[in-house]
Amino acid sequence: MSTPLVSLTNAGKSYQQLDALKSVTMDLNSGEVMGLFGHNGAGKTTLMKLILGVISPSFGKVEVMGRAPDSNAAWHNRSKIGFLPENVSFYDHLTGLEVLSYFAKLKGFASSNAKKHAVNLLEQVGITHAMKRPVKHYSKGMRQRLGLAQAFIGEPKLLLLDEPTVGLDPTATHEFYRTVDQLKSNGSSVILCSHVLPGVEQHIDRAMILSSGELLAIGALTELRQKAALPVTITTSGLNNFLVNNKTLQCFLAANSTSTLLVPAQEKLAVLQQLVNHENLTDIQLETANLEQVYQHFLTEHELVKQKNENSLTEQGNC
Repeated sequence: MSTPLVSLTNAGKSYQQLDALKSVTMDLNSGEVMGLFGHNGAGKTTLMKLILGVISPSFGKVEVMGRAPDSNAAWHNRSKIGFLPENVSFYDHLTGLEVLSYFAKLKGFASSNAKKHAVNLLEQVGITHAMKRPVKHYSKGMRQRLGLAQAFIGEPKLLLLDEPTVGLDPTATHEFYRTVDQLKSNGSSVILCSHVLPGVEQHIDRAMILSSGELLAIGALTELRQKAALPVTITTSGLNNFLVNNKTLQCFLAANSTSTLLVPAQEKLAVLQQLVNHENLTDIQLETANLEQVYQHFLTEHELVKQKNENSLTEQGNC
C-alpha cells in the first residue's frame, strides 16, 4: 500500500482559549482530489496552513511527502506544492508575465525557462492578451486567473486551492476544473476548498466537512450519502392518484405532492419495479442527494447535537 502524500494524525491547532482545529485525522493519496467544505471559521484555512507548514500543530502529527511540513527537512518539498489563497495579492506595478516569471524563478526555474513557462501558464488560464499589462489594471477575475497560473507553476505534486473559482465566469470555471482533472490524471493531488458546491462533486474523489474546527465527515460522496441515510427522490408522470391510493407507496410521498416519492436508498429498486410496471407511467426521474444536501445534513446534525449538549449542561447547572 502506497504512503499517503498528506497525512494528519489527531492534529489540531489552538490559540489560547480558541481551538481552531480539533484532533483531525485524514490522508490524501497521490492523484486524489479532496473537496474541503465548511462555513467561515470552520477550520479550513487552519488545516491548509498546517499542511503548508506556515503554522505548526499544537498537538498531533502532520506529514507531507513523508516529512513534517514545518521542518527544515521539508524545504525542498515546497517547490512541489502549489497554493492559491482565498484573496490573491500581487505586486501591482509588475505585469502578469513579470509576476509569473518571478514566481517561477523562486520555484527553481532558470531565467531562460521561467519566462517561457510563464507564457504557457498565462495561455492556459486565458490571459495572454494582458500579460504585458500591469497587474493593478487587472479585473478581479483576471487576478484570480493569474493566481491560478501561479499555483500551477511547475506542475506541482500537491495543490491547495482556497476558493479557486471566485470571480471566474462560467467558461473560466469550466477551464479551471478541466485543468484540475488534467493535473489529477498526471498524478497530482489536490485539496479544493469551495463554498460553491454545485459543479464541484464530479471533480472530487472524496469530501471532507468541517465545522467549528471539528471533522464531521470524510469519504466518497456515495459513502457520505449512505452514512447520512438521505432518501432518493423519484418523480413520476402519468400515474395520476396511483401513488396516493397505493398503501405501500403513499408513505414515501413528499409533502403536498402526488407524484414525487422520497425513498430510502435500500428500497429504491423495489419501488422502481412497482412503478415501471404500471401501464400509465409516461416518465420517471431519479435523483440521489447531491453534495450540497449531504453537506447541509452533517452541519444540521452537528448543530442539533451541539444544542442538545448545551441544554444538558444548562439543566445540570440549574439543579
